[in-house]
Amino acid sequence: MKSDTTTTALNFILAAFVILGVIFASLSIWRTHELRQLQFRAQVAQLNFMRVQSLANEVAIYNATAKNPELTKILQSTQAPQAPVK
Repeated sequence: MKSDTTTTALNFILAAFVILGVIFASLSIWRTHELRQLQFRAQVAQLNFMRVQSLANEVAIYNATAKNPELTKILQSTQAPQAPVK
């Protein structure tokens, strides 16, 4: 090369791009790992919610046939409040 100053500047720029590439790649890997963990936790929470909902439905069906006042009170306390109709 004819100019050592130009070569040095281009080498520094290339080194900076390489370092930035490594940083961005490591951030991408870290965030992908975190996303997978959050997706797994969301699936577990969804499964647990479905189990609880199934149990609540079975208790409501049982209470329809047995008419237990204590169960009726518990079921009413766990229901979501109804929005007022306008």
